[in-house]
Amino acid sequence: MHSHAEDSADLGVDPADIGGALVIDVRRAAAFAQSRHTLPGALRGDPDALADWSRTLADAGRDIVVYCVFGHEVSRNAARVLCASGFHARFLRGGITAWEAAGLPLVDKP
Repeated sequence: MHSHAEDSADLGVDPADIGGALVIDVRRAAAFAQSRHTLPGALRGDPDALADWSRTLADAGRDIVVYCVFGHEVSRNAARVLCASGFHARFLRGGITAWEAAGLPLVDKP
């Protein structure tokens, strides 16, 4: 029997490997509110309302990448739930923190 952390590790994707995936910001409301930036083109999905907004994702065939602050429980759980709902979802390893540290582009929140 292995742990949840190992279960979800294979759902991780590195910043360089996102490609054309649909990117969804699943940071908790407080963390999202404190931040001035998102990844370019990212949608916003409150992790506490995932069941609601995941139903509105039309194209289940498209790759989805969710991210939180550090790539820990919030985005891993979101990726797992989306996968269980039939989506091909992964989480961004290291979250938006790793993305920024890699010097990748961020945009101001709308």
